[in-house]
Amino acid sequence: MPPADDHRVEVHIDRLLAERGMTLTDLAVKVGITLANLSVLKNGHARAIRFSTLTALCEALDCQPGDLFTVPPDRQRK
Repeated sequence: MPPADDHRVEVHIDRLLAERGMTLTDLAVKVGITLANLSVLKNGHARAIRFSTLTALCEALDCQPGDLFTVPPDRQRK
């Protein structure tokens, strides 16, 4: 299993917040998680996410999981 920091998942919370005119604080309140934990997730430093949190994020942002996260191609693999 790769180390926890060895991932290419990109988190798009900033873009979604800007598109919706929301702040990170607004989102934390709507989702019911701490601002600190949401910030860890937003910055790509979270090691995992619960499905319940993912569901709450999608409902609060009116989006799908694929709008929140992407995995770009690994340019080093052939």
